[in-house]
Amino acid sequence: MANITAKDVASLRERTGVGMMDCKKALVEAEGDIEKAVVILREKGLATQAKKAGRVAAEGLVASMVEGNVGAVVEVNSETDFVANTDQFKSFVEQVVKTVIEKNPADVEALKACKASGSDKTVEEELQEVFLKIRENIQIRRFTRMEGNIISYVHGEGRIGVMVKLDTDLGEKAYPCGKDCALQIAAMNPAYLDRGSVPAEVLDSEKAIIMGQMAEDPKMKGKPEAVLAKIAEGKLGKYYTENCLVDQEFVKDGDLTVGKYVEKCAKELGGSIKITEFVRYERGEGIAKKEDNFADEVASMIK
Repeated sequence: MANITAKDVASLRERTGVGMMDCKKALVEAEGDIEKAVVILREKGLATQAKKAGRVAAEGLVASMVEGNVGAVVEVNSETDFVANTDQFKSFVEQVVKTVIEKNPADVEALKACKASGSDKTVEEELQEVFLKIRENIQIRRFTRMEGNIISYVHGEGRIGVMVKLDTDLGEKAYPCGKDCALQIAAMNPAYLDRGSVPAEVLDSEKAIIMGQMAEDPKMKGKPEAVLAKIAEGKLGKYYTENCLVDQEFVKDGDLTVGKYVEKCAKELGGSIKITEFVRYERGEGIAKKEDNFADEVASMIK
């Protein structure tokens, strides 16, 4: 049996970031060969990673960045907020954002195959490196990349990330207006940019709901169809003001809609500003989280 020294273990730990006991076991299995021990740790780490891939990862970070005229927002998930707050995880997420900006991958799988920003490893290999240190299920869930006049905003230490694209002849002078729009999007979560962006099937569904509600309302009994249609249109207007960005009440000035605020900014600056696109990511949205019942857990342990 090879003589495994504390220095050998420390050296392997420094190279891999893996725990001391795992490093020692790998060195014993590799008969003291550090290079073989690195391979063993990687192989075992990948096997463990595959086992943990099915575990719910609804924490993590949303990050956004703009470099020149290119911006990106990404969501990378972990199992716990503790891991999301580690330097290793934060550095990996930043590397992923930069890779999206630099490489313009088509989707998440293509992103994983890209050479990571500032590294000779792929994003997938960098992810595996992080897993070896953290030992939690980590998933690159989604990303969006935009080119043009881009403003990004991250709220709540990575809970919400927003990007806004402007069509403007004012350059960076329009960015404060864009930043206000990004804050609006983060706070009010509009589903669509404007009325023309709402899909026809969504409008049909909303109209059907409104008509159904009126059919059950005794006050609407006996009203002519034309009157009911006009009332329905009015109610649909409320849907627009709640769900379309440019029709929403501007959070910084309730006397203006977001659209009117943008027009006001453009007029004051002597140019044109138009919001053409936006994206909003909220960490873990749509992911079914495991609900732990502490009492049941304790009872199962007693049994």
